[in-house]
Amino acid sequence: MQADIINKYFPDLTPLQKEQFSKLQELYTSWNEKINVISRKDIDALYVRHVLHSLGIAKVMSFEPGTKVLDVGTDGGFPGIPLAILFPDVQFHLVDSIGKKIKVVKAVSEALGLENVEADQMRAEQLKSQYHFVVSRAVTRLKPFYQWVKNKFLKDDFNQLPNGILYLKGGDLKEELTESKKRYKLYNLPDFFEEPFFETKKVVYVPKS
Repeated sequence: MQADIINKYFPDLTPLQKEQFSKLQELYTSWNEKINVISRKDIDALYVRHVLHSLGIAKVMSFEPGTKVLDVGTDGGFPGIPLAILFPDVQFHLVDSIGKKIKVVKAVSEALGLENVEADQMRAEQLKSQYHFVVSRAVTRLKPFYQWVKNKFLKDDFNQLPNGILYLKGGDLKEELTESKKRYKLYNLPDFFEEPFFETKKVVYVPKS
């Protein structure tokens, strides 16, 4: 069963979390037939390319209860929904500018019984709320992304890393990180996951300024 790969890397899941992760394939396959949120080739590799990839953030950062997390450009709910399953005591706000994608996010969250997920069709720049962390998956280059979210951070730090951005990116990031002119730390996902898909995948952490 594909969902078993989540148990492999996160062995302390509760029965409820295992059940929620196991439902993702059926839910996304069903919704993908109505609204194409995941490419056809990726839907068959959902657990590696979307669920486990999203959980790469959890290998870098174990959010404390009460943390508020914003997922910008969530698409069909990644990385927000897998993280919300893993961290039920953390509040997640998933936003995307495309309404049909948010429709899927809301439906999947409801089907899983996730009470810690809020989803809205909007751009990050329109948000008035503030958060401890902003997560995202390669929506754009880091420099413009930082401009979108730079005023969205709460001041109180109580996690292992100071509040900031946790950004899933792939490939050679040297030029992009130089361009951003921000302090950062890179975490290589092959240090945590052995599947070939993660060979060039990274989490970029940028603390709030």
